[in-house]
Amino acid sequence: MGERPRRILSIDGGGVRGVIPAVALAALERRTGIPVRDQFDFVAGTSTGALIAGAVAAGIPADEIVALYLERAPELFRKPPVISTLARIVTGHMYDVRKLHELIRAELGSAAADWRLDEVPVDILVTAKGLVDSHQWYFVKDCRGRNTCRTGRLALADCLTASAAAPTYFAPWTIPGLAERGPMVDGGTGVAGNPTYQACVEAFLYADGYRPAETVVVSLGTGQFLRRARPGWLYDWLGWLLAELLRSPGEQQTELVSRHFGEAAFYRIDVRLDRDYPLDGVGQMAALRQVGERLADRIDWPAVLDGSSEAWRVTRANRRPEAYAAEV
Repeated sequence: MGERPRRILSIDGGGVRGVIPAVALAALERRTGIPVRDQFDFVAGTSTGALIAGAVAAGIPADEIVALYLERAPELFRKPPVISTLARIVTGHMYDVRKLHELIRAELGSAAADWRLDEVPVDILVTAKGLVDSHQWYFVKDCRGRNTCRTGRLALADCLTASAAAPTYFAPWTIPGLAERGPMVDGGTGVAGNPTYQACVEAFLYADGYRPAETVVVSLGTGQFLRRARPGWLYDWLGWLLAELLRSPGEQQTELVSRHFGEAAFYRIDVRLDRDYPLDGVGQMAALRQVGERLADRIDWPAVLDGSSEAWRVTRANRRPEAYAAEV
């Protein structure tokens, strides 16, 4: 048998909806008996997807990642509703970004908590956006002679915190080593709510050893809610804008990967949601886990990983993301 294709895993943003792709990855591990980290060469993520990508890179089993959502998310997003609303109005955010950072370091473990990106055992891309200059950041390993070599020295935990600092939920995060660029916010507040295309650009144009025709790309979504009601007042419009900032790039990235890297075996795996799930909707975690389990039951992971599956595969003839969002 020949060598397996190289593989890229990309995970969208979406707050607590991250439990959906986490459950899908847990099913992958159960089906194959192999840790997710050992099945992918490159992991990428934005916001909650960045947290999953970081956990995968640290070798955390996917079942434990699911448990982290169920057990730690309620701790992170714990505030009485009235106080949360007032805090959002007065300070611009509801939850403590320092607590998020501490949680990330604790769950990465004693070794990975202090990793620099260049020390991560797989290739990685994490996204964030500059608050002051609106610069879109892609935190990756340094590759001398091929990229700018500006981010490989940055701490993984700091990059993950910046990527997950969703506006109005968390305060921005300043990364030591890039303090002169000011604080940063969730990478999904730009073009990278789904970072699949950026991961492919990094892999195929700047990293070593990736060729589209010999690569499987798996893009995991966190659920699509397509029947959102028309906003009626300011708070509704704020929620609509945040949702669109994450959803619209997902469509763009699917299109761009298909157009520019059509030789790759590209899979977009997502699910349609029957209702809106807030980014901090911890009271609905059990329902989201069930959605993830129903989705996972429909994925033939071995066939996806070797590029032979036709289900979920994005083709030039059918690039609309809705075609790859299952009704479960």
